[in-house]
Amino acid sequence: MSDLVLPDGLTPSVLVLVLLAALTAGWVDAVVGGGGLVQLPALLLVPGLAPVQALATNKLASVFGTTTSAVTYQRRVHPDLRTALPMAAVALVASSGGASVAALLPAAVFTPVIVVALVGIALFTALRPALGQVTVLRHSGRRHHGTALAVGAAVGFYDGVLGPGTGSFLVFALVALLGYDFLSASAKAKIVNVATNLGALLVFVPHGSVVWGLGLAMAAANTLGGYLGSRTATTRGTGFVRAVFLVVVTALIARVGWDVWTENLRPLLG
Repeated sequence: MSDLVLPDGLTPSVLVLVLLAALTAGWVDAVVGGGGLVQLPALLLVPGLAPVQALATNKLASVFGTTTSAVTYQRRVHPDLRTALPMAAVALVASSGGASVAALLPAAVFTPVIVVALVGIALFTALRPALGQVTVLRHSGRRHHGTALAVGAAVGFYDGVLGPGTGSFLVFALVALLGYDFLSASAKAKIVNVATNLGALLVFVPHGSVVWGLGLAMAAANTLGGYLGSRTATTRGTGFVRAVFLVVVTALIARVGWDVWTENLRPLLG
C-alpha cells in the first residue's frame, strides 16, 4: 500500500464515517479540546491500520485543524502570544520526548490516574460556576510565565505519551492555575496544541507511521471543523465554551473509565 493512497480495504461507508469523525473532532478540538475522543476510535475501524499508524495519522489530521482554529482565534480573540508561544515551544519538545518513550510506558499504568484527574476537573469546574467567567490572572511576571512553561511541558509530554483530553487539560490548567477565562484559555490552548501535534509528528513521520493519503483527506475535514468550531466559540463566548468543556470532560471520563474497566478491572474479576 502506498502512503499516498487510501488504505486497501477501506470501504466508502467507513471512509465517510472517518471523515465525519474528523469534521466533528475539529469542531470539538477548536472549542475545548478532546477531539481525539471522536477521531481516534474512528481511525481504529479502518481495516489493516495498525494502532501506531492510527495515532500518527490522527496527529497529522489534527495539526491542520488546530492550526486553522489557532489562526481564527488569533484574528478574533487576540490571545497574549507572550504566554502562548513560550508554552508552545516547551510543549513541542516535551511532546517529542513523550512520543519517543511512549512504547516504554504502558498506558494501563496511567489510565486510572487520568480518570481520577478528569473526575476532579469536572467536579471542580461544575461546583465553581464563576470559574473562568472572566480573566483574573493568578500570578504576574516570572511566576506567571514559569507556571505557563510548566503546564506546557507537562501537558506536552502527556500528549506525546498518551493524548486523550490534551486540549481539555490545557484549557483547565490555563483557567484554574493561570486565571484566564474559558474563551481566552481555549485560544491559547489551540496554539499549544499545534505544537504538541507537531512534536509527536517529528517522531512519527521519520518512522513511516503516517498514512498520508487518509491523513490528508481527514485533515481537510478536520480543518473545516476547526474553522467552524473556533467561530462558534468566539461568537457564543465563555459560557458556551465552559458548557462544552463539561460535556467533553464527562465524555472523556466515560471513555477512559471504560478502558480502565476492560483492560484492568474486568480481567481481575473474571
